[in-house]
Amino acid sequence: MKAYLFGWNPLKFKWADLDDDIKKLAETGHLEDNWSVISHKSIKPGDRAYIVRVGIEPKGIFASGTIAADAYPAFRDGRHYYRITVALDVLLNPDKEPILTLDILKTGNLAAQNWTPQASGISIKPQLVDELEGVWLNFLDSTGKWEI
Repeated sequence: MKAYLFGWNPLKFKWADLDDDIKKLAETGHLEDNWSVISHKSIKPGDRAYIVRVGIEPKGIFASGTIAADAYPAFRDGRHYYRITVALDVLLNPDKEPILTLDILKTGNLAAQNWTPQASGISIKPQLVDELEGVWLNFLDSTGKWEI
């Protein structure tokens, strides 16, 4: 399985309806959002997605999901780029609940990955994907957000 890392910097983009989105996901079990993606040629539906908060503390992974559709071209501020739709399975509010922090992500084998990328939608090193998923699920289980 391939996995990709998407960055969210609240200093650059306000997620005004984050709590509403968390509630919608909890009530319906379905929430899709779109993100800009650098790896638009390699990313495919079914690949795993993790969203990391950067810019301000707490920094770390606060959401995950699955790529729901092929990347599509977009145009904004005179620039062409690509976007991707992610079907979220977990969404946490970093200002109100624990997230998988950089302290944890920067230990052991996982330290080989850049967890604070400048571009969104970068590939997670293939040899780390299974370990990351295990750490993420263990974290969610320890916080009561997921049943393993």
